[in-house]
Amino acid sequence: MYKRIFCFGDSNTWGYIPKTGMRYPYEKRWTGILQKMLGDKTIVLEEGLNSRTTNIDDPMHEGKNGKTVLIPLLLHHNPIDIVILFLGTNDMKQRFHRTPASVAQGIESLLLDIQLHARTFSGEQSQVLLICPPIIDESVSGVAEKYLGAEEKSTQLPQMYEKLSQKYKTLYLNLQEFVKPSKKDGYHLEEDAHMNVAKRILRIIRCLPK
Repeated sequence: MYKRIFCFGDSNTWGYIPKTGMRYPYEKRWTGILQKMLGDKTIVLEEGLNSRTTNIDDPMHEGKNGKTVLIPLLLHHNPIDIVILFLGTNDMKQRFHRTPASVAQGIESLLLDIQLHARTFSGEQSQVLLICPPIIDESVSGVAEKYLGAEEKSTQLPQMYEKLSQKYKTLYLNLQEFVKPSKKDGYHLEEDAHMNVAKRILRIIRCLPK
């Protein structure tokens, strides 16, 4: 039976190249690397979108509210063995005035949708891997203009994400423990970080019961 892994995220799932705005080729994005590592008996379903938020409508970017599209995407891709949820960075843009707690509330609303609508081949709830994003580095030129105060907020997310993981019995991966954002723009991932993310996810998946 083929394993199906659904990856729901923002530009760091889409594969945004720091500073340039171009896209890493599939084989250099963490999703594509993970697909190669897992082999052809697994399908990695990639649903990343630049500027995607958890549950906020962005007046500057139409169609970026993750909450509005998650359920249709889950229903479209079902059956799903594992849902990987990797969001939160865009919620910390200054114009949204979100606290770490409200970012976590946005994540929780998505976890509830996943719990209700993501199903395996046998009809059981899909396993979830919740990923806490890297810090936002305000020391990089230009970052504070968009993300003022976000570095401190981002450092508070791991404990909140971990509590949500415990509450909803998900798998959990804190990227802040081993990945740093690019020094080119302060919040996107370099190629080596994509590789590292894929390796960490693979390690978690291989520990799951067959």
